[in-house]
Amino acid sequence: MIRKRLGKSPAERGCMSNENCPDVFEMADGNFAVIGREATGPLRGHLPSDAKLGPNERIVVVDRQVLLQAAMDMPRD
Repeated sequence: MIRKRLGKSPAERGCMSNENCPDVFEMADGNFAVIGREATGPLRGHLPSDAKLGPNERIVVVDRQVLLQAAMDMPRD
């Protein structure tokens, strides 16, 4: 379950459409969920050799400003 949003909401960031409105959430179990632009295809071949992408994993791109704002709300423990 989602516990809370980290950073500003899409509306607060000026996103008024359903296109490209990334978001970051803290989950009840302490993990994080991210809404971003799916970029597995174009980026898969550019991963470092020691990075592994599991069959149920995708590469997601999140705007820098969204992630920096979310980082300010992330728990430090």
